[in-house]
Amino acid sequence: MEGMEEGRRSSRSTRGPSTGRVGGRGSSPEGARQLVDQALLSLRSHADPTNTIFCGDNLHRLAMLASNSVDLIYLDPPFFSNRYYEVIWGDESEVRSFEDRWEGGVNHYVEWLRDRVREMWRVLKPGGSIYLHCDWHASHYIRVMLDDTVGANRFQNEIIWHYRGGGVSRKRFGRRHDTIFYYTKGDEWTFNVDLIRTAYSRESMERLKYKARAFRGDRVYDAYAPNPLGKHPDDVLDIQPIMPSSKERLGYPTQKPERLLEVFVKASSMPGDVVLDPFAGCGTALIVAQSLDRRWIGIDISPTASNLMKRRLFKIGATDVKLVGMPTTVDDLRALKPFEFQNWVIDRINGIQSNRKSGDMGIDGWTFLIHDPVQIKQSERVGRNVVDNFETAIQRANRARGFIVAFSFSGGARGEVARIRSKGLDIRLLTVNDLLNRADWAMRLMGIPQGVPDLELAPMPKIDASRHSVDELIASDQAEAV
Repeated sequence: MEGMEEGRRSSRSTRGPSTGRVGGRGSSPEGARQLVDQALLSLRSHADPTNTIFCGDNLHRLAMLASNSVDLIYLDPPFFSNRYYEVIWGDESEVRSFEDRWEGGVNHYVEWLRDRVREMWRVLKPGGSIYLHCDWHASHYIRVMLDDTVGANRFQNEIIWHYRGGGVSRKRFGRRHDTIFYYTKGDEWTFNVDLIRTAYSRESMERLKYKARAFRGDRVYDAYAPNPLGKHPDDVLDIQPIMPSSKERLGYPTQKPERLLEVFVKASSMPGDVVLDPFAGCGTALIVAQSLDRRWIGIDISPTASNLMKRRLFKIGATDVKLVGMPTTVDDLRALKPFEFQNWVIDRINGIQSNRKSGDMGIDGWTFLIHDPVQIKQSERVGRNVVDNFETAIQRANRARGFIVAFSFSGGARGEVARIRSKGLDIRLLTVNDLLNRADWAMRLMGIPQGVPDLELAPMPKIDASRHSVDELIASDQAEAV
């Protein structure tokens, strides 16, 4: 029987973190390059980055991690097939565009990914493992890139995740698998085979009964005796995707089942090891790492994703989660994608998203507890016509008060608010700066208790069907025209 000692295959290198870089990127002049490298090295502190969600471009965030500091990396980058990469959280539907990554075709996509793989290889410890998840659209290109970037001799497996579901074509075989490329760094690495053994099939057990004793001369060998822990796993994993009725399901279209991630985390790490997911998305790798007593680091460019990952981790008892890189200035917020900006505002007021991507009568969300309508504009000098239209939306919603959030408002907008107030309808104009600074008067107006800045989202009550349904949560991917 193969034991844990055999399965692990290595005693890890104890060499400490270094500041060496693997590979280079960019085409800046050498002097500027040296300055950039020195700046990055100065940023790589000895502060513990584990159990941290970093919000931002993973290329920049990876550059700030120490070399040889991570035991296992799992990445599920946006597949080349997804020109518009959907990110759906629970009942919230968001669509974010990654057009720049595909503008130059598959070669551009692969080079975009190569830059990140170089940084991942640098932060990976000797004895560490990388699992890169992809599909048929670009898997052959990615395999060549990985061999070229980290070394073909570091390749261990092309793992096939086979699943059922979806339609089939009459003109070809059904496409029923994803590909995960498994590479290791160094000559010895962690592989806990006993933790990922699978059950023998009935047919296999019947076969093994007759092969259990092999004879060579007058000696008997138990070469075919079944392992009581199960059979050695092969490189085809038959694991069902998340079913629509599953409690695990978030509604995220590329969400991977926890059972799949458990195979990789159990096989290639030990309790206390550091697991990195640089495309953390809905946070499944972090959830699995936390549940298996590993430390973890997650990176995602989306503030919405980062916030919701933190909440998801809290729900399973992770109380020491750190969230770094969220927008903190007006300029940061101006730079956000429209749906990210809307989500930031709703999260800031502990509110609830509106229920429609379009035709929402100008209501983007609802305030905490009081459930007054909120309209959000990622604009300067929002004018009178916006206030007029919002007046109609408030009346349709059968409310007496509403809020408009923007970077600034024109004098015409403020004058229109005064006119409407004389009719008994209260529209309040809030600037982004008011929310950024959590101005006491703004928080009180919205019914947010002071000193409790991170309350969970409140459920909406049942209301008149002629108004918006607020049982659904959805974020718009486009800003309305002012």
